[in-house]
Amino acid sequence: MANRAIGRLTVRLTSKRLTPQKAPLVLTPNAVKKLKQLMDERPEMNGVMIGVKTRGCNGLTYTLDYAEKKGKFDEEVIQDGVKVFIDAKAQLTLLGTEMDYQEDKLTAEFVFNNPNIKGTCGCGESFNV
Repeated sequence: MANRAIGRLTVRLTSKRLTPQKAPLVLTPNAVKKLKQLMDERPEMNGVMIGVKTRGCNGLTYTLDYAEKKGKFDEEVIQDGVKVFIDAKAQLTLLGTEMDYQEDKLTAEFVFNNPNIKGTCGCGESFNV
């Protein structure tokens, strides 16, 4: 499968515990709006896939790619009409996480407010659990 990366991702350690939900991941209204916009540009895709890979000075980083379908062991989150698939390897690192989208004059990025991580690198791109 060709690389279909969506954009820049940042991870932030948060001390606030999110209210338990049925879904392993909660999307903010800004994230839903941006994901709908991205999916409108790629109607042949069924959703987006969040994964995790080894990278950076802190060990792990999230990936966000377009996805045609859900894998056998992947988790599926549907919120406000947006489908997000979570790769089996990323599921435990995302439990209780809020996915937001933030944009300012210098950056536009998805931000994962994650209460499970133990630390992040200075730029926020990698983390450890």
